[in-house]
Amino acid sequence: MSKQIYILQAAIWAKAHGFVDIMANTEGYAKPRGYGRQQDGQWFIPDVTAKQFEQQSYFEVILKTSPIDELLSKLKLLSQLTLLSGGELYLLSPKGHLPFAKSVAIQSRTMANWVILS
Repeated sequence: MSKQIYILQAAIWAKAHGFVDIMANTEGYAKPRGYGRQQDGQWFIPDVTAKQFEQQSYFEVILKTSPIDELLSKLKLLSQLTLLSGGELYLLSPKGHLPFAKSVAIQSRTMANWVILS
């Protein structure tokens, strides 16, 4: 399955769990705001963003096929944004990708909530 299908599942999960103002980096949703790094010009767009109790939360789908260096940088950025907004970071992964996803989260020293996608 492509990442776009999992991003759609993440947006549906967020809506089912009471999040509002959902933006997703997939067709049918408004695109989340991107964030750039000045030192190298690299640009990151969260997979899904949403609000709950006026606090911005970020959702990232992690698959084994994701480039690890880019993923580590993105998770560190999302973790910092979450701290600033008072929201939560959710890492979503299908069962077969979960060991890889957890190892990446440990490497990036990211505290997050886990959601297993089907």
